[in-house]
Amino acid sequence: MQKSKGELSSRILFTLSILLVCRVGSFIPIPGIDSVALASLAEQSQAGILGMFNMLSGGSLGRMSIFALAIMPYITASIIIQLMTIAYKPLENLKKEGETGRRKINQLSRYLTVLFAAFQAYGVAIGLESTATPYGPVVIIPSFIFKVSTITTLVVGTMFLMWLGEQISSRGIGNGTSLIIFVGIISGLPSAVIGMFELSRKGVMSPLAVISICAGVVAMIAIIVYFERAQRKVLVQYPKRQVGNKIYGGEATHLPLKLNTAGVIPPIFASSILLFPATVAGFSGEKSEFMASLSHYLGHGKALFILLYVFLIMFFSFFYTAVVFNSEETANNLRKHGAYVAGKRPGKNTSEYFDYLLTRLTVIGGLYLSVVCVVPELLMNKYSVAFALGGTSFLIVVNVVIDTFTQIQTHLFSSRYEGLVKKMKLKER
Repeated sequence: MQKSKGELSSRILFTLSILLVCRVGSFIPIPGIDSVALASLAEQSQAGILGMFNMLSGGSLGRMSIFALAIMPYITASIIIQLMTIAYKPLENLKKEGETGRRKINQLSRYLTVLFAAFQAYGVAIGLESTATPYGPVVIIPSFIFKVSTITTLVVGTMFLMWLGEQISSRGIGNGTSLIIFVGIISGLPSAVIGMFELSRKGVMSPLAVISICAGVVAMIAIIVYFERAQRKVLVQYPKRQVGNKIYGGEATHLPLKLNTAGVIPPIFASSILLFPATVAGFSGEKSEFMASLSHYLGHGKALFILLYVFLIMFFSFFYTAVVFNSEETANNLRKHGAYVAGKRPGKNTSEYFDYLLTRLTVIGGLYLSVVCVVPELLMNKYSVAFALGGTSFLIVVNVVIDTFTQIQTHLFSSRYEGLVKKMKLKER
């Protein structure tokens, strides 16, 4: 037991040391950037999609560090490969090959990550060279060498972060990719809280409003924990079978269907789409009145923004749930193993029952995500609360904490079980 605790401690320390490396790297800037002009540009871009990516990267994008692209190209590549395993037959067959297929799919995700990171890094380099602020151009000396060095630095930074995330997943505790994003969001919370109290001190917010927001944060965390752990358990029965004079099987188990199967993907995709016009308007300045008007109506807390936000969250909730959970495949797998859902015939009837359940669960899950994401938007519009306190941030943070503590509990239980098995073997001897 003592050995298992020591192993868990070493895993936690390893995870913390890797996360510390990620934070240190987020403060190392790429060469050739004017820091004063960059700070001015970052302040102008907070309202757009760059503000959201800056939050997810822990401020790395705003500081234009070597980790400016963060782990987002890898996440995008993984999602695309996951979608292609459904639409593209060779990848679908590769997925069915077990561990060997999974390794090949992961390798494809890495190659696609390099491609996305290079494309985004090139866009960043071109954008920085063509951007000027009241404090002067962002790039000190625009040149071909600057483009090459920026692309190389950002791609290597993203791949290094991806490797660190894999090291955490295999040798540490928790999902490495999620923990890297988690630390980035958490790093922005102290300044967000300080900014809220500063607004109260200046009289922009009343003390009662600050207390109400703090109480609302606690309530929102409780709501997220409740809904993220909520499941619909489907009773699955295994038939009895006779082997010789003995009868095996006949036991019943449960197939858990999560209320929020899509996770945090719908809010992230919805936010990215809605914040894109504000980003374009921020770069175009006064050149495009249409984009400026569109970004105004799609601002935080505006009616059009809220309606589209809820619609897109619901759409991506249904879309990603259909991608993650294949009702027909699950029903066929149950039939192959001789199992059946109580009261439903194996095959098509079971598949239709899963679709029926998932449709209703996804409606509730989508509405829950909409409420969690819309309420902070209204607060940001009224009190100018920092972006780090958004609903997407809360969802990611709470989900990562739940997942990490679940893995810690699993590790402790498995170690305790192994200890009991060893004691039983010693007693038998």
